[in-house]
Amino acid sequence: MGKFIIEGGRGLKGEITPQGAKNEALQILCATLLTPEALTIHNLPRIKDVLMLIQLLRDLGVEIEQPGETTYLFRAANVNLDYFRTDAYIRQSASLRGSVMILGPLLARFGKAVLPKPGGDKIGRRRLDTHFLGFQALGATFDFDHAENFYKVNASRLKGAYIHLDEASVTGTANIIMASVLAEGTTTIYNAACEPYIQQLCKMLVRMGSTIEGIGSNLLTIHGVDSLGGTEHTILPDMIEVGSFIGMAAMTKSELTIKDVGFEQLGIIPGSFQRLGIALEKKGDHLHIPAQDHYTIESFIDGAIMTIADAPWPGLTPDLLSVILVTATQARGSVLIHQKMFESRLFFVDKLIDMGAQIILCDPHRATVIGLDHDIRLRSTTMSSPDIRAGVALLIAAMSAEGTSTIYNIEQIDRGYEKIDTRLNALGASIRREA
Repeated sequence: MGKFIIEGGRGLKGEITPQGAKNEALQILCATLLTPEALTIHNLPRIKDVLMLIQLLRDLGVEIEQPGETTYLFRAANVNLDYFRTDAYIRQSASLRGSVMILGPLLARFGKAVLPKPGGDKIGRRRLDTHFLGFQALGATFDFDHAENFYKVNASRLKGAYIHLDEASVTGTANIIMASVLAEGTTTIYNAACEPYIQQLCKMLVRMGSTIEGIGSNLLTIHGVDSLGGTEHTILPDMIEVGSFIGMAAMTKSELTIKDVGFEQLGIIPGSFQRLGIALEKKGDHLHIPAQDHYTIESFIDGAIMTIADAPWPGLTPDLLSVILVTATQARGSVLIHQKMFESRLFFVDKLIDMGAQIILCDPHRATVIGLDHDIRLRSTTMSSPDIRAGVALLIAAMSAEGTSTIYNIEQIDRGYEKIDTRLNALGASIRREA
């Protein structure tokens, strides 16, 4: 188990460019299975989850080339369906939650797919019902083998259908879209997720030959086609990294410029940090965060305590609530953080409380943060990263703390952030990686 040793209290200065979006990359990689023709993908982040999925595709028989550092070419002309029966496939797909999105493309193109129950972050119950209800609406049969923890879907030919999703699941929407593009007839998906990741997937599928109406809305109409061709696609900048760097700058009183952020795709992320009192300056497609000794949390117009909550897009992504929470610990004022989607994602706050943060964990979904206004610095400590987003939040806390902290289980952070220690050290941080 690897660890970071962080010397806190060091200011950062300089420019940093966000990596390609992890959540988009996982969808786009799975979509390469929809066609035997070549797909070239640019700006792929070289993070653990993405590299694991690329290896899974390679083992399935997808021909993969890497003409550039973040550019890959995929050609799924000879997919080996027998690989599903191997122990290696079970180990690979069970360790990566994003692997669930290979089901839709495989079902659409080959009429069958199997998958062990996928892994991923331990942040509460993350059900897959939406995926399989969508497949069943398209005419697939579904079976879950409780003894072997295996999902199986089969369909001789998918047929278009009206599908009203019970939740606006991002991965569920992506999976159903990828199954629908090769289905016979027209599919309507209502209450579809409409995050920029989904929009990017749809735009790529259109360039491959799909017909998709309503991109960017929660009502998608997909007219199935017989086959899809190749194309090129560029992954968006990772909005979660952008938000992480904003919080990091505020917590360490640093002046940072975040370059090429894809501002039009950030939604209310900049505004959510501004509600904490953090100054942001948009300069073209760059974000400049000036050094601030203090930042003050807004209150509602009636004087009530500010509440920041996650919501389906265009609301605030739940992936940033951990960073917003830790950033609030050194603000002036108080805020209620309401994590609606995952019931275990706030449990990492006990580590922050050990460091001296003033936080009241109300229940598994809500925490009240009373900011210290940088008058009292957090204390260094030893802790372990429970998931990707909490892990980077703890890293931010450690960077602002007095003394030297240690974070174990940094493999969780590596799943979502590429060479984060090297990139931050170039800005003035002191993060040492040890095995």
